[in-house]
Order: sequence, then structure tokens, then C-alpha cells
Amino acid sequence: MAQWTSAVGAAQLARLLNSQQDRPAGPGTRRPPAYRALADGIRLLVLEGRVPVGARLPAERELALALSVSRTTVAAAYEALRTEGFLESRRGAGSWTAVPAGNPLPARGLEPLPPEALGSMIDLGCAALPAPEPWLTRAVQGALEELPPYAHTHGDYPAGLPALRSMIAERYTARGIPTMPEQIMVTTGAMGAIDAICHLFAGRGERIAVESPSYANILQLMREAGARLVPVAMAEGLTGWDLDRWRQVLRDSAPRLAYVVADFHNPTGALADDDQRRQLVEAARSAGTVLVTDETMSELWLDADVEMPRPVCAYDAAGSTVVTVGSASKAFWAGMRIGWVRAAPDVIRSLVAARAYADLGTPVVEQLAVNWLFSTGGWEQAVDVRRTQARDNREALVAAVRRELPDWEFEVPKGGLTLWVRTGGLSGSRLAEVGERVGVRVPSGPRFGVDGAFEGYVRLPFTVGGAVAEEAAVRLAAAARLVESGGAGGGEAPRTFVA
Repeated sequence: MAQWTSAVGAAQLARLLNSQQDRPAGPGTRRPPAYRALADGIRLLVLEGRVPVGARLPAERELALALSVSRTTVAAAYEALRTEGFLESRRGAGSWTAVPAGNPLPARGLEPLPPEALGSMIDLGCAALPAPEPWLTRAVQGALEELPPYAHTHGDYPAGLPALRSMIAERYTARGIPTMPEQIMVTTGAMGAIDAICHLFAGRGERIAVESPSYANILQLMREAGARLVPVAMAEGLTGWDLDRWRQVLRDSAPRLAYVVADFHNPTGALADDDQRRQLVEAARSAGTVLVTDETMSELWLDADVEMPRPVCAYDAAGSTVVTVGSASKAFWAGMRIGWVRAAPDVIRSLVAARAYADLGTPVVEQLAVNWLFSTGGWEQAVDVRRTQARDNREALVAAVRRELPDWEFEVPKGGLTLWVRTGGLSGSRLAEVGERVGVRVPSGPRFGVDGAFEGYVRLPFTVGGAVAEEAAVRLAAAARLVESGGAGGGEAPRTFVA
């Protein structure tokens, strides 16, 4: 049986390879043989995640025609990639991309850095800000005032508190998406929501299509659930999804689920436009794929000129294709572990029934606190505070990185909490390892990919500002110099929690 889960056409691969020619070569660089340049180009596309691991490559003759080179050149390049472990082949099944077995990938993470350690270590592992006070305190106080009637019950609400379900439904309706409380289930954070969705729709061994890169913790959750992840490369820069690739993967792999972050994507910060959302919903519906869309960043637009597209579920009039996940964790506070699912009533009923064998329900006091925020206008004021914090931090971090690490490349997103940075050819895993030695925690690119992609990237969140952001960039620059000089040491990359 073939080991590939997607395919790359000859014209598409040629276009990706030709795009690399815009990158300047270093001084004194000698031109390699044609087969070596081709092999290096494909290897770089795999490591950057622009060609997924497990993607079937075109036949030698097809690629030779697309690149206007000899078939011998392509055959030699493929053989070099097989020798290096970046390509596997089987007679009758073709050749597909791989990552060498000698490059183990970090899969798990350490616990979040304890608050008492923050004095000596700058933690860029978690894309989460401190609580926006005084709104957290006011919300908890409001929740305690509303608690007595609930304290006289058993306290188990598998679907969520009726008042909060109604409030969330009203908020969707206000956004132009008519929603009933029966379409809402309150969960323990977005992670709890997606875990429940995966268990309902995608049993062990089922395919799940994911953006490449994607949110690290969700990828690990899906791996541990036994899913077969099918990566779909993002479009270049902040332009969102590559719809041709999505249509191809949905058609060829027929995944049971697809998971996307349309609003200020984690980690790239990309914002999918209305047309992309409509097309992806149509493609998922045609393929019979359930499209799970993560809206946890949707309210974190940071620039005044941002025009937010309609929610992805707005393009699913029948309600049979899109399942939406929301959360208070990013827009308000990570310690407020309240999330929710919006889906068709029959899906919600199935999710609720399954909670009897999982977590039974979500804590009542936290639900009351979020309901207080929604019902009093406190949520909008708190999120406005959050936007100001993130905007100021973004400006400070961008300026510091550009000053200390001018060779690093990135585009500044208009919202969200993360900066996706190409590290000038340095190993993101080695930077993460050495960074801890010089006092800065940073997650490496491979944590956001499938099977070893994005080695040349790190993710930097907008969680520190001012002098701390400047010091973080100084420490990252020190780590980069150590990596360049060969002082990074060996072994597996450090295991750092990512949020």
C-alpha cells in the first residue's frame, strides 16, 4: 500500500521550484550541478512545509517536461533525495516525500514555564497575555453573585449553562448567522471542543486535513487520537489558503475532517478572505468532509483598516458541513478555560451524549463569569484592552527583531498573537535549544508542521513588549550567533510547551 497522502502535480512543483530562484545566493556560492540544485530545491520545499511530507511527486518524465530539463537530471535528483531520506519509492506506487529517520521530531512539550521562573527566562512559548484587569476580577465577582441558584443543583450541565448557550447563540445571530441555543455546546476551552469533535467524527486511523503549518497543540491532540494527518500548505505570506491544493487534497484523500484557522491563523497570522471561505466550504461539502473552523483569534484584529470577513459558517446555509469552535482563552485570558462549539443540533446532541464518558461538563463559575462579560458589555471592553496590549507588543517585538536579526524574514500580520519568522537558514530546533541556554524560550518551526517541516522557522508571539521585547531579541540574536558558530550542540530538540 502506498504511503503518500496527497499529491503534487508537475506544474505546481515547477512553480514552487521557480519561486526559489528569487532568493539571492550567498557571496562566493558555486553553481551546483543541475540534479543537485533540483534535489536541494525539493528538499528545501519539504523542510519549509511548502510541499507536505507524504506527498506523491510527479513522474520523472512529467517533471522533466515541466522544468525543461532532461529526464536523467530528474532521475538523478530523485535518487539523491532517496539516498538522503527525503524521498521514498515503491514500484507501482511512485515516489513520495519523507523526512530522514535520523531526524527525530519533538512531539510533546514541557509544562508551561512556572511564573516564578519568569525573572530569569523570557518565555515566548505561549501565545497568551496576562488577564485584562479589572475585567477578570469583575467577571468573577459577578459570577459569584449569580452562583447561589446553581449551587442548589447537581452542577452538571453537559451542554453548558442554558444562559450562556443562549448568549453565545445571540452573539452569532448578531453577526448575521441565525443560531439557536440547541446549536451550542459549552466546552472546557477550544482544545476540549476539538478533542470532542475528533472523537465523534474521526476514529483511529481516519484522515484529517490540516493547514501546514498549523496550531501545534491541535496537531499533537490529533496524533494522540490516532488520526492520519494530511498537511495542506498555506499560500505564500499572509494571503491565506491555497484553494487549488485544498481541492486536490479533499478530492484525492477524502479526509473525514479538515481543521482550519481562518481568522489570524496560528502561527502565520494569515486572514482568509470571503471568497476563500466560500470556496473551501464548497470543496469540503463536495468531498463529504466536515470542516472544523477555529475562531479563537477572530476578535483580535489589531489594525484599524482591517475589514473582517464573514464567519466561515456563513457559507454553510444547510449547516451540514461546518463545525465552528470558539474560546475565551485568546481574546480574554488563557486561564478562562471556556470554549464552545456551534454546529447542527444533531451534532450537538451527539457531542453532549459523549461527554458522559469524558469530562461530564464545564465548570459552572467560569461559565457564569463569561456570561457576565457577554451580558454587561465587559467582554468588548476587555477585548479592546487586549487588542491594545497585543498591538503595542507587536510593534515593540517587530522593531527589536528587525534591529537585532536583520536577516530574519517575516510579514507583519494585521491581527492575532503570533509572528511566523524565517530564520535566515538557521535550524529552528537548534535555536530553541540554544535559546534556553541564553534565557529565552521559543518554539521551533517543526512543532507547527507534520513530519519535520518548517525547520527554518520559529514562532514569536506578541506576549512581551517594551524593554522585555528588546531583551528577547538580544537573546535570540545571541542564540543565532551560537548556532551559526556551531555551538548549538547535538541531540534532539528541546521539548517546549506551545500555546
